[in-house]
Amino acid sequence: MALLALGGCSKQQTLQALFQKSTPHEAYARQLHQAGFDQRPAGRAWLGAAAQALRDSLVVALPFAETGYFRPERPAAASYRYAVRAGEQVHVSLALAPGVNARVFVDAFEVGPGRRLLPLASADTLVLDFRYRAENDGQHLLRLQPELLAAGRYTLRLTREPSLSVFPVQGRTDAAVGSFWGAARDAGARQHEGIDIFAPRGTPAVAAVAGYITRTGETPLGGRVVWLAADGRPDHLYYAHLDRQLVTPGQHVQPGDTLGLVGNTGNARTTVPHLHFGIYRGGRGALDPFPFVQRPAAPAPAQAGPDRRGEFVRLRKEAALQATAALKKNRKPELAAIPVRVPLLVVGQQGAALRVQLPSGELGYVAAQGVVAAAATPLRRLSLSGPTELHVGPSATAPAIGALAAGTAVAVLGQAETYSLVRGPKGETGWAVL
Repeated sequence: MALLALGGCSKQQTLQALFQKSTPHEAYARQLHQAGFDQRPAGRAWLGAAAQALRDSLVVALPFAETGYFRPERPAAASYRYAVRAGEQVHVSLALAPGVNARVFVDAFEVGPGRRLLPLASADTLVLDFRYRAENDGQHLLRLQPELLAAGRYTLRLTREPSLSVFPVQGRTDAAVGSFWGAARDAGARQHEGIDIFAPRGTPAVAAVAGYITRTGETPLGGRVVWLAADGRPDHLYYAHLDRQLVTPGQHVQPGDTLGLVGNTGNARTTVPHLHFGIYRGGRGALDPFPFVQRPAAPAPAQAGPDRRGEFVRLRKEAALQATAALKKNRKPELAAIPVRVPLLVVGQQGAALRVQLPSGELGYVAAQGVVAAAATPLRRLSLSGPTELHVGPSATAPAIGALAAGTAVAVLGQAETYSLVRGPKGETGWAVL
């Protein structure tokens, strides 16, 4: 019952969290420490899982979706690492199944030099839905962890979106981009520092963000140009080859306001009309604009086939645990080989792949079609010869979660060295030496 008191905090704790600008996860960890739970098995396991998730994350590709399951008897945290491009927006959405009343902590980090983790965004609520913008190309990590004693199912979705409010050519999308960042120009003497968006002459070129017009004019390369400084960002948007300019320096514009009309002035006079669109940032120079405007891909399926979250399964035949959910034949990297007698706890489901946890705690993926439900196909059935204590893991030091009396009929769901995973007549499931 004392654990439930962690859901509320004193006024002093709340003010401390505000002044220290703690993330919800950090504030909860501090409450565990203040209540002395960091010295108890459950609290140590929760803190250990949080730290382990930051060291050992699953590599995923966006868009990504996965369904998962929280187990109250074994504190755990899931973490995902994914590549990002400067200028794209990451959309994080977490939904809990109906009836699940648990606090869940979600923290996003940028993976810096030396794998140093730089906090980006944090949240905790029953339905999470937030966005943040990637400022640099690189790797990000998302950690997902529920409070102690949380139980239930969840669905996590990670998608990439454009960070600019409006596409810079009215009525067009990224499908109209015909020349990309880095393409050779002037026989290889220079590279393209932007993207070319093709549209009929006179199509409105519009403000992609709110900001101030800092410059207009005409140059030999860009022809008629407009420069827009974004509000609240160090980005300067560059519109070139315009047929006409319809704004003046110092003017404030809103997303969608017309800045000029698409043309082919400057060194584009021998090409069909298009907008050269560039983004420049102080201290960094030109950036690739495409991630800023690229449409989000279709969302990945979170689940395909039977829902096995929270179940123990076994492999039909020995196979290797995979590091990613891309379960193509002969695809690397592979992790440990799994014998068919070893039970696997399904902690997540992504399309046709199951994210499973081995008795050792190692996480990875197996194909959903390659498993059988352990409860439906036990290795054997027997009656216990004496009183038997059940543990949360196959170890003498694993916490006990219950006991079964001598003569109790049990099903053996799997084997890990000298320990058996057994299930009693009332669904009691745990590890024991038989």
